[in-house]
Amino acid sequence: MRPTRRVAERRRGVVAERAQFVSIPGHGEVGALLTLPEPAKAILAFAHGAGAGMQHAFMADTARRLAERGVATLRYQFPYMEAGRRRPDGPPVLVESVRAAVARAAALVPGLPLFAGGKSMGGRMTSTAAAEGGLAAVRGLVLFGFPLHPAGRPSTDRAAHLAAVDVPMLFLQGTRDALADLELMEPVLRDLGPRATLHRLAGADHGFHVLKRSGRTDDEVAADIAERVSGWIDAVLRPGSTGAAEREA
Repeated sequence: MRPTRRVAERRRGVVAERAQFVSIPGHGEVGALLTLPEPAKAILAFAHGAGAGMQHAFMADTARRLAERGVATLRYQFPYMEAGRRRPDGPPVLVESVRAAVARAAALVPGLPLFAGGKSMGGRMTSTAAAEGGLAAVRGLVLFGFPLHPAGRPSTDRAAHLAAVDVPMLFLQGTRDALADLELMEPVLRDLGPRATLHRLAGADHGFHVLKRSGRTDDEVAADIAERVSGWIDAVLRPGSTGAAEREA
């Protein structure tokens, strides 16, 4: 259910979470949640994946951890999720939703450096929007579990548009991700040059879960993700930066 437009605020120290909305041309309003630390160094328009909305545990936990590191987030619903449908909208609707959410994030915190990204499908639709030239104010993209190909069907077709993205990109990928064979992804990202940074999460799957025998916990992986995103944003925003963070791939 979409949060009401009346602002609802919870205080966790210096972090406020407020119910918001995003107006998508031709599709009405969808729910959104602004998680805003004080002070904030940047804001991330944060899209959900195909099977779960903005309230999913990964989305909420990542927003909280980023806020602890000074990164605000605007989580938002895609229209199909807002309407309670299981089948995702077509790419044109999803891309238009990304554009609207990015514009809304910029309007909510004017002057704050703007980033965009999302989990899985939400990240791919964000990079598609950037490739099509619709995210001019965005300083960089944060892609959590980029879905390079369907499970069991290795391919790099979904990455073709990345060559047209002209801002820095951070890819956070689990080494057990069935939707992203790293042997295929790594050369794709190398070809993008300094615009692309790959951070591998050892033993993590597409949902960033690890096996007990890995010696790591899901909590440790989640902390690693938040720390990496925060540090990468710092690098992108650093005076004199060329627009790319330290490369790992």
